[in-house]
Amino acid sequence: MIAALEAPGVMLAPDALIALRRVALRSRAAPVLAALPGGFATRRKGHGQEVADVRCYVVGDDIRHLDRGTTARTGTLHVRQFQEERDRVALLIADFRAPMLWGVTRAFRSVVAAEALCLLGWRVVEDGGRVGLLALTSAGPVAVAPRGRTRGMLDVIGGLVRAHAAALDAVARGASQGGDAGDQAGALVPLDAALAPVERCAPAGAELLLASGFDGCGEGLADRLSALARRRVPRLILIGDADAARLPRGRYPVRLPDGRRLRVALDGAPGRQPVSPDSVVIAGRPALTLDAGASVDELARRLAGAFPQDRTP
Repeated sequence: MIAALEAPGVMLAPDALIALRRVALRSRAAPVLAALPGGFATRRKGHGQEVADVRCYVVGDDIRHLDRGTTARTGTLHVRQFQEERDRVALLIADFRAPMLWGVTRAFRSVVAAEALCLLGWRVVEDGGRVGLLALTSAGPVAVAPRGRTRGMLDVIGGLVRAHAAALDAVARGASQGGDAGDQAGALVPLDAALAPVERCAPAGAELLLASGFDGCGEGLADRLSALARRRVPRLILIGDADAARLPRGRYPVRLPDGRRLRVALDGAPGRQPVSPDSVVIAGRPALTLDAGASVDELARRLAGAFPQDRTP
């Protein structure tokens, strides 16, 4: 691999993604206000429907929970204890297509997308859920079946590292070949078409966490998300980066979606910094916005506010 592609913020390091477990657990220590409008972190009330234990009746127990079978066998009143049935499955969808492989501040947008998904993934497995992966690259998708506990998250991290390295390699080979071969290697698959394998990777009731810059969405993204939402819960995370006013002075090669190439000259003069909203609407659905230049701790704080652990998926 080219040496420049191994620099921090460009290449995904598995040890750094594993270390995010500590950051993810620290960020959920106290309830926080949600970043999306109208959301507050609240405690769940009531009980689940899964029987956890049967014990003797004590004064004050709800008589509706009497266990008739045990009461009849023993001649003593017994009640059932319930627990929440949490078979939470989260599919982490990382967009590693060519438009995500760039950045001007701390890291590539693709790297920040992987960090955000790992922060969420660690929280899911620590709460007893299962996580899987679907990484979208120009070289083809990389999928990891949902699995629980630390081992499941380590499998996801391995898939993220492999997929990101393959994406960087494919773009580097396309740029080095140039001409028609480079155009063919750099062809952008629309996001709506790239999401086709989700139906096979995520079971019904799964939570779909999609981190992307949403470049080249395709005309059918809204329909694709609506179809997925019938039996799953899609959640969108927009990974943004600095605007042109924050780029240093210089001439930058730009490749347009239609394949044309041009150079843009920037004078580096400071400009007015627009305020980025906490959420935007993409394909008719709210999306949390994250700045690729933000620190990992800031990402964890924003994600903890947008996806509090006490909120039902």
